[in-house]
Amino acid sequence: MTLILGLESSCDETAAALVTGDRQVLAHRLAGQEAAHRPYGGVVPEIAARAHVDMLMPLVEAALAGAGVTLGDVDAVAATAGPGLIGGVMVGLVTGKALAHAAGKPLIAVNHLEGHALSPRLADGGLEFPYMLLLVSGGHCQLLRVEGVGRYRRLATTIDDAAGEAFDKTAKLLGLGFPGGPAVERAAARGDARAVPLPRPLLGSAEPHFSFAGLKSAVLRARDSGQFGADDIAAAFQQAVVDCLVDRTARQLAAAPEATALVVAGGVAANMAIRASLVALAERHGRRFVAPPLWLCTDNAAMIGWAGAERFAAGLTDPLDTPARARWPLDPGADAVRGAGVKA
Repeated sequence: MTLILGLESSCDETAAALVTGDRQVLAHRLAGQEAAHRPYGGVVPEIAARAHVDMLMPLVEAALAGAGVTLGDVDAVAATAGPGLIGGVMVGLVTGKALAHAAGKPLIAVNHLEGHALSPRLADGGLEFPYMLLLVSGGHCQLLRVEGVGRYRRLATTIDDAAGEAFDKTAKLLGLGFPGGPAVERAAARGDARAVPLPRPLLGSAEPHFSFAGLKSAVLRARDSGQFGADDIAAAFQQAVVDCLVDRTARQLAAAPEATALVVAGGVAANMAIRASLVALAERHGRRFVAPPLWLCTDNAAMIGWAGAERFAAGLTDPLDTPARARWPLDPGADAVRGAGVKA
């Protein structure tokens, strides 16, 4: 039975996990940094990197003890090598390299986005390739055809802000606190989505991509008008995001009869209004809907360990001089997108 040690440190979550090739998570240890970043209303890269240095090895030791194994028992060490905040990525990757070298085990440098993309297969052993993936997180908003391990075709991306970024900035504009996504969702549950007229960027457009910067600006104007309460603005914003995600995803799903399922992953996939809308969309198109459990949506080491297990089974390992990357697209051959720049 393959046993992989997974490490995650790409943003503000430090985590270590032991995952098997038959989808067992033997241990998962995670330390968040919400209290450290809350006074600033967002993640401060330097604070995050220093916290990873302090927390990662104790979490590795706790995960190994929790699983009742030693480093010598693992078959490989999988560490996030990007994309993400470069300081944090370097901490996790260097730690992974050191552990792999010390134990004489292979290193697997995992793309954080691949961790999200494959995480539904950790939770659902019946999910087969190819599937349509909506990857929505703080830094990315993409539609991808997942054809196999290491084989991703980008169908659409954001031309400006990611959906999660728009949630975080909306929370800051409305004074809802940090982390922004859950704060907006809680406020939206108290508000009336019909009370505030907000735009739906690119809704119905023949262009496949997403756009959320204009929606964020509209939230600012609604706030400054003094006509609307924060809860109503949050509800209207969330509904606008839902409408945009469903419209763009429906366009691609209709053109992909070979897709076995509609899958959502990434931190924003924890939003229940978004999930419910995508369940309904999948039903309308006669597809399975698959989403990881909520704890697998946000950044975690189990998904990195599982991506490592999938790559290890495919014979994919990496040299110890593999670099950390702040940017690392899943589909490097995808066409450039107007406005998206390196975020694509």
